[in-house]
Amino acid sequence: MNPPSIVNDSIPAGDLLTQLPQRNVPMKDRAALPMSRHEMEQRGWDEIDIVFVTGDAYIDHPSFAMAILGRVLEAGGYRVGIISQPDWETAEAWQRFGRPRLFYAISAGNMDSMINHYTANKKVRNDDAYSPGGRIGLRPDRATLAYCQRAREAYKGVPVIAGGVEASLRRLAHYDYWSDTVRRSILLDSKADLVVFGMGEDIILEIARRLGAGEPVKSLRDMRGIAYAMGASETPPVDAITLPSYEEVVADKPTFAEATRIIHNETNPYNARRLIQFHARQAVVCNPPRFPISQCAMDRIYGLPYTRQAHPSYKEPIPASEMIKDSVTIMRGCFGGCTFCSITAHQGRIIQSRSHDSIINEIKQMTDDPKFKGIVSDIGGPTANMYQMKCTKPEVEAICRRQSCVHPKICTLLGTDHAPLVQLMKDARNVKGVKKVMVASGIRMDLARRSPEYMRELTQHHVGGLLKVAPEHTDPNVLNLMRKPSGDDFEKFTEVFNEESKKAGKKQYIVPYFIASHPGSDLDAMIHLAVMLKRTGYRPDQVQDFIPAPLDVATAMYYTGLDPFTKKPVHIARHLRDRKLQRALMQFFKPENYFEVRKALVEAKRTDLIGSGCDCLIPATPPPQALERRRDDANKRFHGEYVHTIPGDQNKKRTRKQSRHKPGPGYRPDTKKST
Repeated sequence: MNPPSIVNDSIPAGDLLTQLPQRNVPMKDRAALPMSRHEMEQRGWDEIDIVFVTGDAYIDHPSFAMAILGRVLEAGGYRVGIISQPDWETAEAWQRFGRPRLFYAISAGNMDSMINHYTANKKVRNDDAYSPGGRIGLRPDRATLAYCQRAREAYKGVPVIAGGVEASLRRLAHYDYWSDTVRRSILLDSKADLVVFGMGEDIILEIARRLGAGEPVKSLRDMRGIAYAMGASETPPVDAITLPSYEEVVADKPTFAEATRIIHNETNPYNARRLIQFHARQAVVCNPPRFPISQCAMDRIYGLPYTRQAHPSYKEPIPASEMIKDSVTIMRGCFGGCTFCSITAHQGRIIQSRSHDSIINEIKQMTDDPKFKGIVSDIGGPTANMYQMKCTKPEVEAICRRQSCVHPKICTLLGTDHAPLVQLMKDARNVKGVKKVMVASGIRMDLARRSPEYMRELTQHHVGGLLKVAPEHTDPNVLNLMRKPSGDDFEKFTEVFNEESKKAGKKQYIVPYFIASHPGSDLDAMIHLAVMLKRTGYRPDQVQDFIPAPLDVATAMYYTGLDPFTKKPVHIARHLRDRKLQRALMQFFKPENYFEVRKALVEAKRTDLIGSGCDCLIPATPPPQALERRRDDANKRFHGEYVHTIPGDQNKKRTRKQSRHKPGPGYRPDTKKST
């Protein structure tokens, strides 16, 4: 089959969504989508059209992809079943509803499964916010691969469509932090028919419509927002930009950096071109992104009859559900373009906002729930204050290839009016039954300072004592590599916030988030940050340690040691020892970090910060807690059997319980064999 020479734009973005019927279903009459055959039969269905397989617990709330996509398909007239966190050892769970009439939709969940499982130190996390009881181990590593393979086993010939953050960001050759290798496109390892990248509401409706009309899955290759793999005998499209091949990016780091630059330059849907990347004799083709959907389409999506609760089959609370159940999404997308963040790569740079009435109606529906306590926990999105902001010159936006609308400075063509958001916040808190509306999403400080009215509204009514902001660092070079505003932006924002809080007669505090070990950050940069924290009195409870996520620009910096756009060298804290020192500097005030901080200061020749001076980070003499921590660490290091200890009868067969080598939890990133 010859590939399409032109991407099909015959169906404008969101048109299928605006045709969805609007139904006002009371909260008490809403029911979750079926998760079992019994629930399917209770609805009078004899088969399922689309089966969703997800690595998250099923929470029927519009903050979760499986809920949004399932409800969109349901509104489109399709029968949808949810398979949540199935046992991936066999294909039995994939056969729960019988053979799907149209396709399997596969997602690892709201996060990349490897980031979900492991810390920046590659240690297994203690909990999973998207699982019942916060339990770990309910999804496999690289969940998209396992789920797609089991779908193939369950029913031969059923199309397998992969999507979500994991598949989206791994659609081309990418650096994988956990194996420290460049991996192939996820299409080749998962054997999925298609990967849907970006947000998927309108595209999944189009896929269902076209497959339901009898089209073969290969005919869907003309759709925007689709990536697919071609066989060795197929003819590649002639209109695509050829990326460096998989073999080339594996062999040469500067070539990997160049591939990253090309990929990120082709993300504006109005001018992006098709990409092709060869993996030996196979080719992976990535079509241009979908166009942003309209406000009307956004309103239809968020106006669907979600229960806003976890599926009733769960007996344990799901941490993520508890956190977001009373939150309201007002927009999606982010034009910040931060190099360490995947939001822009996944949701796009163009802001897509809901209408004022749609948001207010959702809040009114929340008040109908007898369990609602009157507190809207968040009114925001990827960023709290980009609502209805957009380029004021569409003809310029159509040809623009800027990676960020706000870096190195705010674009003069960007509309930054906060008035619609201010009015929304006022009306939201005046809804009957609402006591308070919180802003818990991160604030873009450089934008917020442009609107004194927004700052007053925020500090007087929408801060619950603490406000999250993300300056991320203080070093100018690191901030530039992050595409973040200069350090004085945080200082100026703090001054305005404190002044407005004082006028409102409130004691409110800023909680700043900083990142350790980001590309460009060396010991000198972290010491500068630590001194700033000492002077301002900020004491971070948690440390954000840079994790190289697939496809991010900062990840390419980490792997190659180069800025993909300038090709200049970038300092990388690659070794565990270096990362440990940077983390300790951010929490210099903790006695248990004393010796790591001292080591960092001595190594950086900053012993002037050891002692009793006002800027000194640690005292000259280690505190008792530091000595105790060091003794404990030494004891743990040398704890264990003596080398001459003779075990019991060597010939006696141990039971599973007695075995010296207990079975582990499966694949771990440092092992060569994966599940």
